[in-house]
Amino acid sequence: MRILLLNHFPLSGSGSGVYTMNIAKSLVKLGHEVCIIMPENQKVKEIQDIKLHPVYFNGITPDALSFNFPCFTTHPRSNMNFYDLNLQELNEYINAFDKAIKEEVEAFRPDIIHVGHIWILGHLASKYNIPYVITTHGTDLLGYMKSTRYNAFAESAIKNASKVITISNENKKLVEYLFPQYKDKCTLLPKGYDVSKFFIKEVDKSKFLKSIGINDNYNKIITYVGKFTEIKGIDILIKAVTLYDSDDTLTVLVGDGKLFEKLKSISKILEAKNVVFLGNQSPDLICDLYNIADVSVVPSRSEAFGLVVIEALACGLPVIGSNIGGIKDIINDDVGLFFNCNDYHDLKDKLKLVLEEKITFDKNLIANYAEDKFSQDKFTNKLMEIYEESIKKSGL
Repeated sequence: MRILLLNHFPLSGSGSGVYTMNIAKSLVKLGHEVCIIMPENQKVKEIQDIKLHPVYFNGITPDALSFNFPCFTTHPRSNMNFYDLNLQELNEYINAFDKAIKEEVEAFRPDIIHVGHIWILGHLASKYNIPYVITTHGTDLLGYMKSTRYNAFAESAIKNASKVITISNENKKLVEYLFPQYKDKCTLLPKGYDVSKFFIKEVDKSKFLKSIGINDNYNKIITYVGKFTEIKGIDILIKAVTLYDSDDTLTVLVGDGKLFEKLKSISKILEAKNVVFLGNQSPDLICDLYNIADVSVVPSRSEAFGLVVIEALACGLPVIGSNIGGIKDIINDDVGLFFNCNDYHDLKDKLKLVLEEKITFDKNLIANYAEDKFSQDKFTNKLMEIYEESIKKSGL
């Protein structure tokens, strides 16, 4: 089968981009042909057996759009927001992606199109006589509720889609609430992670810390990985760490985004001890970090799924997550703890339980749970069933 994947974001730096890449790799392993159309503001490297069709932004090529690719909130490589686009920029965005899709419809000849987000690219996919499915990642739904500016695109996208893949129970409920007339199109299929990127391994803690510029040794390490945006709740973690106030504990924050400098300032103002901001990092470094850490924190105020949760678990690392959204579908008592969303006092208490080993976890049990429940290959057969059903239903 030939599958054309469309995403509003690059293949790294966001959960939806990583999701698209993980799907592509898994489909190729099964012998299918894959092409991906996505925005980029850096020259892309070829990926074996996967055709990439970047739409370039930020003027990095002669035919690139002059502005950066837009986001729903923020991205490690772009602070441009969909609601920042003027009419000319929006038209240029639409025309650039429409041109790319048309070119691949003719050259790649896909049997089916898989779109990330109920948004503009789904609307563009509806113009072609090819069945398509949409995965909603949650931020598109927040965008739909934020303003009516893009609602016509979203409504066109979901109206003509064969199926809508939802990634958590709460995500599915919200789609059905916003688009009740399309409730029958919704199917639940969680995100999967790349088992070749996240796993238990031996990492020398002292050498790793020195490699990121830290010469002191710490007994305990807390991690956060994700975008630096309001909904991710990083300020909650910083406040909790300030309350915990341990000289022997290091907190490592990985990621970038619009609030990066502001959060660094907050950390200084609060005099949070031993908090390090690493910026955006590779999956290899993040895997090493997870393997030397004692706990990962996902303090989100809103989270449709939480791919970083399962990536941390895959490395045997327990996770403390806010009790909202898709996080509730992942964490259980064997692999982590919940804290009350927005409550940094409660988060401090949960950190204390883990770091002072009043509650302990089995590293191998955690990693086995992640692989058994959330490895991408386990979901790909179900995804193929969705594709085949959509093609059959279309009669093409």
